[in-house]
Amino acid sequence: MSQALFLPWQTGLAREWLGARERFAHAWLIHGLAGIGKREFALAAAAALLCESPTDGLACGKCLACGWMSHGNHPDLKRIRPEAMALEEGAEDATGEDALEASGDVASGSVVSKKTPSKDIRIDQIRSMEPWFNHATHRGGWRVAVIYPAEALTTISGNALLKVLEEPPASTVFLLVASAPDRLLPTLLSRCRRLALPTPGHIEAMQWLAGQGVTSPEQWLSAAGGAPVEARRLAHSDEQACPSWLGGLLQSLESARSFDLGTLADTVAKFPTPSWLDALSRATVDLNLAAHCLAPRYYPGLSKSIEAIARKGDPRKLSDLSKWLAEQSRVAGHPLNAKLFAQAALQRVSLSCQQVTNR
Repeated sequence: MSQALFLPWQTGLAREWLGARERFAHAWLIHGLAGIGKREFALAAAAALLCESPTDGLACGKCLACGWMSHGNHPDLKRIRPEAMALEEGAEDATGEDALEASGDVASGSVVSKKTPSKDIRIDQIRSMEPWFNHATHRGGWRVAVIYPAEALTTISGNALLKVLEEPPASTVFLLVASAPDRLLPTLLSRCRRLALPTPGHIEAMQWLAGQGVTSPEQWLSAAGGAPVEARRLAHSDEQACPSWLGGLLQSLESARSFDLGTLADTVAKFPTPSWLDALSRATVDLNLAAHCLAPRYYPGLSKSIEAIARKGDPRKLSDLSKWLAEQSRVAGHPLNAKLFAQAALQRVSLSCQQVTNR
C-alpha cells in the first residue's frame, strides 16, 4: 500500500476539516457521487489522523506512523470492507499479507477459498474489532476504523455497528464511506456527522486524468458521469469508453432497423455482466435526459442516435426501462446464464425504445 494522499480537489476541504481535531466527532459519514475518490479521501484522512507530525492537518509522510501506513500495517488502523473487495484490493495494490488477511481463511501461507467471497460486510467483521478496542493505541494517539462501502452493511451488521457507535470506544474515529446514504439504517445515520465530498470541476478532472496517463480523457470522463476516479478505472480496463456493440445497438434502434438479437447477445455476453449492464443503464439515462430535451450525460458521441430514439419514444417506457435495469444490477453478480441474461436485457431495451405512442 503506497502513501495515502488526498486527491487534488480534496486537499482544501481536508485541511479545513482536519483542522479542528479537538472537536472531532467519533463517527463520520463521508458521502458523494460514486467514483470521485471517497475511499481515497477516507484512507488519506486516516493517515492524517494517525500521523505523529501532521503538516497543516495532513500526514507528513515521514514519521513512524506514516511508514506503517505506507506499508499497510499500521496497528491502529482497521479497514472493514466486503471480502470480495478486500481480495481485489489485495491483488492490485495491497501487500500479500493484506490479501491473505482479507480472505479470512489462511492455511500454510495460502488463501483457502471455501465459498464465493462475500460482497457484504458481515457481523463477524464488526465483532472482530472488539479486542482491538480493548487495547491501548500503539502510539498514544487515535485509532481509526474505515468502513466502505457502508451500503454493504447488512441489517444485522449495521445494528452491530450501531451498538458500538452508541458507546464509542475512547480515542477511536469511525469513517464510513457511502455513495448512497439513503440505503443505510436511519439509526446508523443519526450517529454520524456528515461530510459531503464535492465532485471536481470538468477542467480540473480533465487535467488530473491527463496526468494519470489517460488518453482521450473527455470520453472517459463522460462515460463515468463526471467522476474522475471511475473514469481512470474505466480507462485502465480492457473496455472502451463507448462500447462498439452499444453504438451499433443505438444506431439500429434509431433507424428502426432489425438486428440479430442472438448474435448481439453472444457479443455482449463475452463482457462481464456488471460492465455491459452499466453501459446499458448509462445509455438509458441519456435516453431519459434526451426525452426531456436535455443533453446526454454519458455518451455525447452518440447524441444523434440517442436524441432520435428519444423523440419517437414514450418517456414512460424509458423511465420504466431505467428502473428495470437498476433492478437487474442487483443480481448481476449471481451465477446466471450470461447469454440468456444478455438476450433478455437487450430485448427489453429494444421493446422499450421501439414500441412508441403518439404524443
